[in-house]
Amino acid sequence: MKKISISTINQKIKEGASEFVSECSKRYANKLEETAQTIYETREEKPVLLISGPSGSGKTTTAIKLDELLEARGVTVHTISLDDYFLPADQYIIKFDKHGKPDYETPDRIDFELLKKDMTRLWNGERVTLPKFKFADQSRGKGETISLGKNEIVAIESIHALNPLITKDADGMANTVYISVRRRTELEDGTMLHPKFHRLMRRLIRDRSYRGRSFADTLDMFKSVQLGEDKYIMPYKQEATIQIDTYFAYEPALYKKFILEELEKTAETYEGFEPFEPMLRALKEIDPLDESLIPANALCREFIGGSSYSY
Repeated sequence: MKKISISTINQKIKEGASEFVSECSKRYANKLEETAQTIYETREEKPVLLISGPSGSGKTTTAIKLDELLEARGVTVHTISLDDYFLPADQYIIKFDKHGKPDYETPDRIDFELLKKDMTRLWNGERVTLPKFKFADQSRGKGETISLGKNEIVAIESIHALNPLITKDADGMANTVYISVRRRTELEDGTMLHPKFHRLMRRLIRDRSYRGRSFADTLDMFKSVQLGEDKYIMPYKQEATIQIDTYFAYEPALYKKFILEELEKTAETYEGFEPFEPMLRALKEIDPLDESLIPANALCREFIGGSSYSY
């Protein structure tokens, strides 16, 4: 298990915060370069890229960065959304989770037969008119028409991208990538902060800033999100041939000013806050990091804002 202690993080910030940010970023950048090169070298036999990972893992920014690196190598990436392969309302019956809430993350919503057909045709060099799902009336129409040339690939980014219903049909034609936070942060008393709380910090900031949700709302949703991840993502992460760790040790220090004060207030009134206590203690123990040290293309900008990318 890879880890870094809060005392070490605080020492690195004290000795040279800018250098510490660069050090954390370099590991991620090197992995992206390695991944892009693998995709480039296998582009002819594997023109499909499947990207998966749990909520708050930084899938979107990672996919954008991979696109940049591939384009720099002369490869055009066509991104396909699995949402467009949702079954129309007249072909799908809503299912409910164990709490009686609609399960909108179930793979049963996806038309895997159509997806398999389209991916096979693209692999064979045919032109394919992609579907376009209309959320307003839950119907499915026609989207853009594409084909894959010599230096073109298609990328699918979804929590279900590594589901065997996709990977078994894409065997031999796809590179598979799993993106998530893998390392752990060690608190002063030796408690290990699970990676899911690193992702939760990102969600707390993003949900408040861009989705109008309170911290209590996000904590409530986190339970359902965890159920979905445990059921639809975690069992298949080993299907990926490439694993990308989006852990940046400086993030809790950066997020402190965004989270700590409101989280302390939430802890006073939120029933069942105990599981989140380690995250609160980590934010109290860590020294703050100045946001101005974070470049505009950093992954964490997907959550705190100020990114050079459009989401």
